[in-house]
Amino acid sequence: MTTIAFQKSSKDLKNSILSIKEDAFFLLLDPTLKPENIQWHQGAQERLQQIGRMTQAGMVYADYLEADGQKHPLIDYQMGSLRDDFDFGKLIWINKAAALRAFENMDEKLEFGAFYALRLAISREFPILHLRETLYRLSATENIDKEARQFAYVDPRQRAYQIEMEQICTNHLKAIGAYLPERQKSIDLQSGSKEGSQTSSQSGSQTSDFPVEASVIIPVRNRIKTIREAVLSALQQVCDFPFNVIVVDNHSTDGTRQVLENLTLEHSHLKPLFPEREDLNIGGCWNYAINSEHCGRFAVQLDSDDLYSDENTLQKIVNLFHQEQCAMVVGSYRICNFQKQTLPPGLIDHREWTPENGHNNALRINGLGAPRAFYTPLLRSLQLPNTSYGEDYAIGLAISRNYRIGRIYDELYLCRRWEDNSDADISLEKLNANNQYKDLLRSMEIMARQAMNKNESLKL
Repeated sequence: MTTIAFQKSSKDLKNSILSIKEDAFFLLLDPTLKPENIQWHQGAQERLQQIGRMTQAGMVYADYLEADGQKHPLIDYQMGSLRDDFDFGKLIWINKAAALRAFENMDEKLEFGAFYALRLAISREFPILHLRETLYRLSATENIDKEARQFAYVDPRQRAYQIEMEQICTNHLKAIGAYLPERQKSIDLQSGSKEGSQTSSQSGSQTSDFPVEASVIIPVRNRIKTIREAVLSALQQVCDFPFNVIVVDNHSTDGTRQVLENLTLEHSHLKPLFPEREDLNIGGCWNYAINSEHCGRFAVQLDSDDLYSDENTLQKIVNLFHQEQCAMVVGSYRICNFQKQTLPPGLIDHREWTPENGHNNALRINGLGAPRAFYTPLLRSLQLPNTSYGEDYAIGLAISRNYRIGRIYDELYLCRRWEDNSDADISLEKLNANNQYKDLLRSMEIMARQAMNKNESLKL
């Protein structure tokens, strides 16, 4: 079976495939490796052939061992596996006929995204299978900068790459009936929307009646080291409207509750909540806060590790809600340490977002940005999934399906990196679980958008 090297350009990749004269299948090799870096397990190549032929798959990939003998498990491919950095391992078995069929409608001038376009096109007509068997071992280990890879899609140095990837993804969404034109639906803040007339199940009051204009929402559990600074950065906002800070303490055992109770003595607009139920994750804490009697017209995110950049953040966010009548506002954040010194890649402003296509490109990337802020009546009607990962992404996708999202590209937020961050030194198993869940969210969102296109009367 022929092995060919990964090629970025569509022209080079197609020529490499056409150069295969006899084999009906081929192996695509990761560009960081050479064939001699792969140590095949007994019968592994035959196993790939067997599975590929038997299932008529377009692509098959398998788990492998790192050079140090550690297993590198992969995740299953699904409809929502639209990230252009999806991990297929170091070798991919590909059906040559499926690949050439994919090239029939592919842009032959792609400079970066040939493989991305190829596998999306293959997925539209052929299965892409993950074989949960360890078939090979590497004889060399890559030196991967995990932090750089995590934020690669917002690195301004990769702008041309990202534009091309966005176009490939957009074309794929059109091909599968999940593409949506520009979202222009807005919120009528004066008379209220359909969602705005609903009754809050927890407070018992009309959602058009709010105690304050905005609420900063902070879910927390055992953050004694950071919670005081986070809360104070919210309490010290300077606004021309009334606001409060709602902290949902999810059964902290390290003294976090005592910090909150002490701050409440000094700040009447701090509203700590202490749920009795013990099944709340971050999304559930958000739902608890927004459905409380304290929640304002707009609900604005702040994580218990982080800070607002200055005292004007909340005012800027609420101003944009009123200026654009949007359902959600997303700002920009800077990665920093506890001394507020900038860490790579610095400012994350998500300038890949455009009003015309941001809601479609959101299905390709792994996040929308921070801080995130929401029109409370709409958020109450939707509710966040009760998870501690991806809950913000899920609600952002759901809102973008119908509504305009406002963007602020100035720095509003400091994302502080430290050893106890939820994504600090994350294990491969946890990373896989997170990625698989976000792929599932994308799969469900694609199905929802396909249904909308089939039946325009379908609403949220």
